[in-house]
Amino acid sequence: MAVKALYDYEFPSADRSELFGDDQLVYVHWEGNPLFCSAACFRVPKATPFPEFVQNVVGPWAASDPDFEPEAVRDWQVDGQPLGEPGDKSLSELGIGHKTLLKFTA
Repeated sequence: MAVKALYDYEFPSADRSELFGDDQLVYVHWEGNPLFCSAACFRVPKATPFPEFVQNVVGPWAASDPDFEPEAVRDWQVDGQPLGEPGDKSLSELGIGHKTLLKFTA
């Protein structure tokens, strides 16, 4: 349901990118997993290499599902587009910016 303000709303967002310095918010969603009904949000440095992000951020979060197998993670998407082969590139080099949604299947 839409909400109509009775006045001009001119307050800056509290989670805008310039407040995070060298960090950014990244959303991660494990598609098709009934345990995780929505994306999780993580604050990470923009320069984090993708493999490190997967191992140190996504892995521990996803491991809360007893069926998680790290080697089964595949089909990464960035805002709905296939990621391809990330190699050792950083999040920012891969176009993963502030409040980007990453999805994967496993």
